[in-house]
Amino acid sequence: MTDSYPTPLSDIALGATWAAAWSALGRPAQAELMTAWSEPQRHYHDQRHLRECLALWTRWREHSPRAGEVAIALWFHDAIYDPQAPVSGSNELNSAAWAARSLVRAGADSDTAQRVHDLVMATQHDAPALLGSSPDAQLLVDIDLSILGSPAERFERYDQDVRKEYAWVPGFRYQEARAQVLKGFLDRPRLYNGEHAVALLEAQARVNLAAALSRLAQ
Repeated sequence: MTDSYPTPLSDIALGATWAAAWSALGRPAQAELMTAWSEPQRHYHDQRHLRECLALWTRWREHSPRAGEVAIALWFHDAIYDPQAPVSGSNELNSAAWAARSLVRAGADSDTAQRVHDLVMATQHDAPALLGSSPDAQLLVDIDLSILGSPAERFERYDQDVRKEYAWVPGFRYQEARAQVLKGFLDRPRLYNGEHAVALLEAQARVNLAAALSRLAQ
């Protein structure tokens, strides 16, 4: 089925995306990345998120001019994740730098490393100008935001897991900040870029976001 929300990739399929992405570039240690994605502070930004993202990449890769670079960016996009990071955007910046270093060490040219760096930085969803007109960046962001259009049960689990990652934030402050983020998405005239993403995710995303805002207001 290609018209339903994806099941997270199995270990074998996950490994296949890694091999496909790095086939012409050499590979850093996959185990190091998997360890990073398994850190205890992660509840949503964990291996399940990575596997769901790469499941959509396997389905939509034909929409990307440089599909391997998009896959590598997905592998690295939350590789460094500290919900208490003191500087906004530092997680994306550090993850992007790790990706670029890994590419250079694997023998990739500087242009490739820069493009992947920029793709990871495009996951700063409060900075849509970073997308420009790049179809690779638009695809990557559609995939990263696919959770918003997941089935209601999966979305509610995501919403709860984000709260766990920010358990250190007092309730009233969290509710205010979270509502601002969710409303920012809901107010966009269009959440997704590709027609394939719009068809699968857009309508459900708006239902999910409205429901989450309603829960926060209670």
